[in-house]
Amino acid sequence: MDEPSRGDSLVSPARECAYAVVRRVFEGGAWADRALHGEARRLQLDARDLGLATRLSYGTVQRVATLDHVIEALARRSSSKLDKPVLAALRLGIFQLAYLDRVPAHAAVGEAVELAKRDAPRGAGLVNAVLRRATREARPIIAKLQDTTPKQAALAHSHPEWIAELWFDALGAPDARALMAADNEPAESVLRANTLKTTAPDLLERLHLQARLEDEALILDEPFDAFSTVEWEDGLFMPQSRAAMAVARVLGPQPGDRVLDLCAAPGGKTTHLAALMGNEGEIVAVEQHAGRADSLRRTAARMGATIVDVHTGDAASPHATGFDRVLVDPPCSDLGTLASRPDARWRKAGRPQALAELQLQILQAGANALRLGGTLVYSTCTISPSENEQLVSAFLAIRPDFSVDDLSSELPLWKHPTMPQYLQTLPHRDRTDGFFIARLRKSA
Repeated sequence: MDEPSRGDSLVSPARECAYAVVRRVFEGGAWADRALHGEARRLQLDARDLGLATRLSYGTVQRVATLDHVIEALARRSSSKLDKPVLAALRLGIFQLAYLDRVPAHAAVGEAVELAKRDAPRGAGLVNAVLRRATREARPIIAKLQDTTPKQAALAHSHPEWIAELWFDALGAPDARALMAADNEPAESVLRANTLKTTAPDLLERLHLQARLEDEALILDEPFDAFSTVEWEDGLFMPQSRAAMAVARVLGPQPGDRVLDLCAAPGGKTTHLAALMGNEGEIVAVEQHAGRADSLRRTAARMGATIVDVHTGDAASPHATGFDRVLVDPPCSDLGTLASRPDARWRKAGRPQALAELQLQILQAGANALRLGGTLVYSTCTISPSENEQLVSAFLAIRPDFSVDDLSSELPLWKHPTMPQYLQTLPHRDRTDGFFIARLRKSA
């Protein structure tokens, strides 16, 4: 990542933004993506600065466990005892020194000191001393970390230990280590062209981006501030990973179908369903949270998806019946999106065990709304057997009127590693988000 110009300020806009994001995440509990969007808008970052700010803030949040290990080794004190601004400046500086090759060390150190000096003047000397040592010692400290056991891998790859244990058990040690490493790299940047309004080639020509096309997807080769463009406001595209796009395609809605979409916000899959249907038929999109339901209505309107009817309600409650197709996309632990949601790994509320019961209730509600002979897709953006294949098995045990479609021939490269009738994308293998997808059919 090349260094952008600083202008007259002692701190570049990109580092100013990243520092604010890191503090908001760890001190205020903010979501990293929302904090980044807000800070970038406040600072009016251009595309180049936004690219660096994203790399700095996301990387620092993702690797915070490893960074704190380095800080404690060099500062010879617990990171929890440091002033919050000092800790944020140290984390940001050491991330650059340890993991980025094209950032000048003097810029990483000097600007971190200036950030600390502004918010914690008495701590600036400590930041300077630790980061000067880090220029020589940070990488060797990290290089000595082992990842043979889940506990070691959790520190080396900066994940909570429970996630490392889960993946060592579910995937085996080599894939678990590779998956954790992939989580710390930038996520793929993809736009789905809204075919209700444009085509992928036309959108690419209009945006003047470096990208390759795959169906309606534009897979980008460069940073892109999607939400500040006229094309976003006009509903010409939706940022969406290739794995997320597969969900609507596997459901396979046809023009004229009646479709139920449960837990529908923020609307990427809902509006994709409408596009695949050519805006003909009916989509009932259920979202429990009133604010998110209102946002979904605005998204559908912007995308021109006029067949979407948003209902504010509990997805696990009974719904109307007779739907041709049902999409169940319930709340999950988000373990397949840790690259694009860097703070998700640190949120305890996402533990799989706490979610499986709710997921089964929502799946049951979707199954009851489906007509005889209809199609249901169960999908999550996680890599967790208890939320995925084990949950579908539990559902089938109590619903003998449902059978499983074998998806291994439809998307063979994305088949589940142990149960190939399902799909399970893996970020380290497939270079996209980690999604589980099962397609079920109700007996006629």
